[in-house]
Amino acid sequence: MKTLNETCAAIRPTDPEIGRRTQARLDAKTKPPGSLGRLEELAVRVASARGLEVPELPRKAIVVMAGDHGVAAQGVSAYPQEVTAQMVANFVRGGAAINVLARLAEIEVVVVDMGVKTPVRLPGVLDRWMGPGTRDLSVEPAMTRERAVAALEAGIGLADDLSGRGVALLGVGEMGIANTTAASALAACLLGTTPEAMAGRGTGLDDAALSRKVEVIRRALALHAPTPPEPLDALARLGGFEIAGMAGVVLGAAARRIPVVVDGFISSAAALGAVRLAPAAKGYLLVAHRSAEPGHRPVLEALGMPPLLDLGMRLGEGTGAALAMTLVEAAIRILHEMATFAEAGVSGRGP
Repeated sequence: MKTLNETCAAIRPTDPEIGRRTQARLDAKTKPPGSLGRLEELAVRVASARGLEVPELPRKAIVVMAGDHGVAAQGVSAYPQEVTAQMVANFVRGGAAINVLARLAEIEVVVVDMGVKTPVRLPGVLDRWMGPGTRDLSVEPAMTRERAVAALEAGIGLADDLSGRGVALLGVGEMGIANTTAASALAACLLGTTPEAMAGRGTGLDDAALSRKVEVIRRALALHAPTPPEPLDALARLGGFEIAGMAGVVLGAAARRIPVVVDGFISSAAALGAVRLAPAAKGYLLVAHRSAEPGHRPVLEALGMPPLLDLGMRLGEGTGAALAMTLVEAAIRILHEMATFAEAGVSGRGP
């Protein structure tokens, strides 16, 4: 398995010349130039990432990473911590929203225990367990720098494994009670913004609980936020095992020239961490949707890309990524299946 440093060094910028050639192919299809809007942009982005003028119709997988957070002890979630393990079991039984949407779009769901408090030892759950959840980030660093590297490298290894099995389009999703608190703290640190700008209601907090969540994030930033923010230290002190793992998937996929569909706020915070570690990884990201969480908008602005969908979703699990993957596949099918003017015997534009 490649190390974090080897993987970051292996990530190359996407290929703009390939993108230009793909756009020329799209312009030759039986339609006015640009009339398929962002579907054309998607096709070009995927082609540039893959280094292929006409990318293959991809085998698709979403990696759903689960981990618990010590900061849950501060009352920052409306649900008890045991829900994390219960939902992991639901994922492998096929009963969660991500399973429904993945079946619809023929996407493999890869469920990973990155650090659930009580390890989930069930068939269908990959064991990448880093410990019984992170520590309470409002009191001490969430994890050591060494453990953060291990979680990143676990994600890199998963991306390598899936690439070796022929997966050419990856998504990332997550499950972990209190992980919006960790993601908010991490994003606030990396962006240099306030807890109020990042913290949302997560699983459905009332006003009092939301105020408590803001204060918890404020304490964590005062205690741990490196100045200036160094991404690996920020991931270690303020992140989560599943957040670092998702960042690793992004890096590993980018090193393999595989586009990654990022789900909502938490996975976008992980992607932001990955891009801060290896800026060229940005070219391999596709943002699925804009979450209802208020912190998602500034994270997307920092990543510099608009979401494909805006449905008011805030579930996580990779649900938005599953929906967006249908758009990615549609864009690639246009390249493969739509006739050109010459092939269809249709007259093109006049002079």
